[in-house]
This record gives sequence, structure tokens and C-alpha cells, in this order.
Amino acid sequence: MRSIKKKPIGLAIALIVITGGLGCGLQAAARPEPAAASSAKGSSKGSAARSTAAAKPSQGSKTKGRSAPAKGTILRGKASYYADSLAGRSTASGEPYAPRKLTAAHLELPFGTRVRVTRIDNRKSVVVRINDRGPYGGRGRIIDLSRRAAEQLDMIRAGVVEVEVEILGD
Repeated sequence: MRSIKKKPIGLAIALIVITGGLGCGLQAAARPEPAAASSAKGSSKGSAARSTAAAKPSQGSKTKGRSAPAKGTILRGKASYYADSLAGRSTASGEPYAPRKLTAAHLELPFGTRVRVTRIDNRKSVVVRINDRGPYGGRGRIIDLSRRAAEQLDMIRAGVVEVEVEILGD
């Protein structure tokens, strides 16, 4: 009678171990939210600090099987800007982050693409060049801007603002 009770317990433990291991493998496949599909939800204050250790997608015009948005496309979402502490660190394109240059990070657009970023509430705009990947924080953010670009949009105090991003091309 004792041996009958031990087998179901051993079997139950084996099933827990097997299913627990499968669950871990599936969780590791999580991907960042695509910029084009981002929605304007949630809110956060302050400048965006992001890790330079984040995964760096390839430079090509396709990212994870999707084509980058075409020239003339207008995306709408939230913009944030790089923390000052990231100055000098390498971007995904290999160039160092320079707060005084008009640059930005986008998840899908090829490096070198120029985009016009327009702040929705004050209609101020700036043209920036994509040289990095991100933002990875989600929450409806579609672009991370350099400090200088953020200043031109008058968004330093707000930290995160609603914007339109128009793809201009190379």
C-alpha cells in the first residue's frame, strides 16, 4: 500500500518539473513592443534612461520579418529623451551618443533615416537622424530623442510627450 502512494507523488513531482521547465522556455521568447503598433496608453514623468546593454537589431530595413514604415508614413505615439548620463556611450549604430546632435532611437527604421518629430500640443518640430534602437520601455513610446532634439520640442520638463513622427527618408 505504501508503494502505491509513493508513485503518484513521484509522478506529480515529475510533471511539475517538466511543465515548470517548459514555462520558463516560453517566457524567454518575449519581444519588445513594435513601435508602429504602439498605442498611446499610460503615462510617465522624467527623462528616459535606457540600458546600452539592450539587444541591437540589424541595420537593415526589415526588423523581425516586418518592413520598416515607408517614406511619408506618419506614426503617432510618445517621445522620450536620453538621460544625460548616457553621453559618450555607444549607440546601436556604433557611434557615441552625443546630446548636442539631432539624433534619435527607433525600433525599426534603418540607421541614417531622417524623421520629422512634431510635438502634438505645441506643434514644435525637429528633424532628427536615426542612429540607435529603442525605445524599449513600451508605454506607447515610439522614439527616444537626443537632449538637443528634446530641447527644441520644449519637452525637457515634461520628459514624455505625445508626438507625430513623419518618415522623411535618407
